[in-house]
Amino acid sequence: MPLIRRAWTPRQADEWSREDWIAMLFSALSYTCMVVGVALSLLLLPWGFVILAAGIAFTALMYWVIDPKLRVISTEYERKQKGHLKDLERIQRWEESA
Repeated sequence: MPLIRRAWTPRQADEWSREDWIAMLFSALSYTCMVVGVALSLLLLPWGFVILAAGIAFTALMYWVIDPKLRVISTEYERKQKGHLKDLERIQRWEESA
């Protein structure tokens, strides 16, 4: 089993997994590094640029980890929403004709 799972079914993607925890860790690290990196970069300190680059890398890693899972959840949600809208239209037409 790979460390980071890239293929999901809608049911699997809807549950908490290791990838959620990894994305949460990368999210906190990217936010912290971005804030500190921007502040130090504005002061033209070399470590600020390094920390800022690390923040950008953590952000990219976060999206790489969580994006496949979010896409599956979003696709499933859109499919369900389309079904609910069709049912709603069918019910409204039935009530209007009655």
